[in-house]
Amino acid sequence: MERKSDAQIVKETLIDKSAFAELIIRYEHVLPKYMRRLGVYDEEDRLDLMQEVFIKVYKNLQGYDPSLSFSSWIYRITHNECISFFRKKSVRPQVVTTTEEGRDLLEFIKDDTDPLQKVFSIEAEQTIKNALQEISELHKDVLILRFFEGYEYKEISDILKIPMGSVATHIHRAKKSLRSKLENHHE
Repeated sequence: MERKSDAQIVKETLIDKSAFAELIIRYEHVLPKYMRRLGVYDEEDRLDLMQEVFIKVYKNLQGYDPSLSFSSWIYRITHNECISFFRKKSVRPQVVTTTEEGRDLLEFIKDDTDPLQKVFSIEAEQTIKNALQEISELHKDVLILRFFEGYEYKEISDILKIPMGSVATHIHRAKKSLRSKLENHHE
């Protein structure tokens, strides 16, 4: 059986509302992970936010542009809901990584002369969390979307509503900023 694309399911949902359940099934497990990485730790908060995300998606399906990735569209809505959540709570999100993800990120930001080659240990996870907390929100967002969520530049552009050409610049600057913070933590 051929798997339907998200865009096909959106079309079906516009005709038969029950088709929306398939979109929920596809995204109900990945979006909470993204929320957690953005700093929404409490499971009840994530569940509340998921409900808000799916309500917004459902209400705005008519406005979805099928020429864009549905995944990017729903991630943008999720991102915006998390930002609104943080504003309401007046807190800065905390970054969550696993040790494996932290090591992957270190691989992406290090260079051949980087002293961070010695940091591959359990302490690396906490060091990365601390360093990510010290960089700008935009830089943290592009790193999470690129290296933890695996999005391409075009999708990151769609999610964060920034020009695609700026995505590469922000990723480069974010890696440089994070590398600097990590070097400071290492000293």
